[in-house]
Amino acid sequence: MKIKDIICSESLTGFYFDDQKAIKAGAKQDGLRYTGKPVTPKFSYIRQKGEAVSIMIILEDGQVALGDAAAVQYSGAGGRDPLFSSKDGIAEIQKYVKPLLIGRDISTFKELAIEIDSLKINGKLIHTALRYGITQALLDATAKANKMTMAEVVRKEYNIDNQEYHRIPLFAQCGDNRYSNVDKMIIKRVEVMPHALINNIETKLGFHGEKLKEYISWLRWRVQYLSFDKSYAPIFHIDVYGTIGIIFDNDIKQIFEYLKELEAAAHPFTLRVEGPVDAGNREDTMIALKEITKMINENNCTVEIVADEWCNTFDDVKFFADNNAGHMLQIKTPDLGGVNNIIEALLYCKNRNIGAYSGGTCNETNISAEVTTNIAIACEAKQCLAKPGMGTDEGIMIVNNVMNRTLALIKR
Repeated sequence: MKIKDIICSESLTGFYFDDQKAIKAGAKQDGLRYTGKPVTPKFSYIRQKGEAVSIMIILEDGQVALGDAAAVQYSGAGGRDPLFSSKDGIAEIQKYVKPLLIGRDISTFKELAIEIDSLKINGKLIHTALRYGITQALLDATAKANKMTMAEVVRKEYNIDNQEYHRIPLFAQCGDNRYSNVDKMIIKRVEVMPHALINNIETKLGFHGEKLKEYISWLRWRVQYLSFDKSYAPIFHIDVYGTIGIIFDNDIKQIFEYLKELEAAAHPFTLRVEGPVDAGNREDTMIALKEITKMINENNCTVEIVADEWCNTFDDVKFFADNNAGHMLQIKTPDLGGVNNIIEALLYCKNRNIGAYSGGTCNETNISAEVTTNIAIACEAKQCLAKPGMGTDEGIMIVNNVMNRTLALIKR
């Protein structure tokens, strides 16, 4: 089966682009907007609409394969590519990618995906968002050409020797609605929650960490109060964007003692803390997470550390995994470029007994969520982010439903 044509259209994502540096510096919210001037290059506002490019690969039999080029909410932060523009993305696809792909055979995925992921223009790799979206469409095209699910394509081409396919635990995110959206998660029995978006010390963490501790205690109470089935025991997963490191001046012992307090507040539920430290670069962030992880393990604590910032590319994932810098790594799907790298990263962590979850961002689309959920199933990720958006219900619906549809089709 060959590629006949490629069509692109401008799309919106399920959330927004946010200037993380400006927010960490104390930018104030006015309704949904943030006041003040942006700090990160290419941002016109601290919060602006999320843009994507819908990529449609037309096959010679008339089938249409889909992929969406999208970038994370906090573009330009933590070593990531700069802010993504849909207009610029379409122009690059039309000029450089379309001529390269038309007429190519799509009966297999991996080789062509690697070629696109390695594509350079003027000596520089194309934007991660483009590599992400184009390879999504290639995976969908291969699945359609072979009349199978994307999950089955991944298992076949990456020699994953497992005939069983299972549901992956959902990880839902609440955004700034840290209370009402938790109720939605409890009612729908989400396995991992609530993310919580702890990205501002004054309003969300507390200058001594007291607000986060209170919130985790409330989470414990709310689950126990609302759950009709006492067997329901979700994992509490909180993303703090390095703010714990800020309030304790990156002192590892103080951070560890505080994490023990959070662990006690969550008991009897398991607690995961994502990004406790952001040291401003890859090396120092890895070292800090490695030391915290080691201290937790040596003291037989149950709290788990999740690496996120500066763990962006496949090379970053290998670097953090090889150094045991975290109990779990987020495979932040848009940051890895080609989805072939997501597959490799999940499998790499699994082979090294490091937890890895198929993550991403609220700032994606339903299409990218469907593709990466198939990958999570194929690679048996520890958990799968319910995305896009911050409304909670929508992301849970999209990822849950595509997971169940995929499993039902494979079973048939």
